[in-house]
Amino acid sequence: MKHTILLIVLALACISVTAQEADTLSEKKIDKPERAAFQSAWLIDNPTGVVNSKGTFQFDIQHRFGVIKSGNRDLLGMWGTSNIRLAVSYAISNRITLGFGTTKSNLLQDFNLKAGLIRQTRSGRVPVSITYYGDVAIDAREADNFPTASNRLSYFSQFIITRRFSPAISIQVAPSYSHYNIVDENMSNNQFAVAVGGRVKISDKTAILVDYSQPLDQNSDNPGLALGIEMSTGLHAFQVFVGNYKGIVPQQNYMFNPNKIADGQFLIGFNINRLWNF
Repeated sequence: MKHTILLIVLALACISVTAQEADTLSEKKIDKPERAAFQSAWLIDNPTGVVNSKGTFQFDIQHRFGVIKSGNRDLLGMWGTSNIRLAVSYAISNRITLGFGTTKSNLLQDFNLKAGLIRQTRSGRVPVSITYYGDVAIDAREADNFPTASNRLSYFSQFIITRRFSPAISIQVAPSYSHYNIVDENMSNNQFAVAVGGRVKISDKTAILVDYSQPLDQNSDNPGLALGIEMSTGLHAFQVFVGNYKGIVPQQNYMFNPNKIADGQFLIGFNINRLWNF
């Protein structure tokens, strides 16, 4: 009888140890989300798939100088007509951020939303992250420019597909749709486009950026191209670049970009992205 009880105790002990080992292995196999593919909320002229953690307040300064004109005394466009946008946003959850911005060009007041839909995992089981970015802008210029109040509105929707290939290399592809309620008679109200961009780290806090935006309809002869450098810390990112987009709100760039790459109509710009965690 004693031997039987001893065998039962040993069997239960083995089962307990096996269960604990199984639990430990299960914990080790938890598929954690991959780290963010980009450091900033912006990849020069396009939003990135970065979604801030809950309680994060973000402040953006985006500036574009005038087009660089060869032979003119404009100090590389810095004395020319500039465009600037100031914006704030707040992460109401780990997946949703709401924001507002005001832009000098056309007095645009924009309300935006960014939502994280799918997160890339470290195991590679989910190979990419997918984020939605939506923006509604109001043109606040004089009423004489608009027959009705609804004509002031424009819209932008974009799905941002990103992949972090390594700690040094990240790429994103972002199809988009832009709409203006009122445009010239020779234009369509709608514009489909796709953007491709990437980030390559060259040191712990420095990276090279490239951003290319290709409209697929009416303005296909005026794509956007930009090349820049990013310097970043955990809560701050500064980008300085050369590109041919003068607008800052995305739908304005995709619909009304006047600067041609073939004609060398480039300008200098910078983005500053600052975060506070509450």
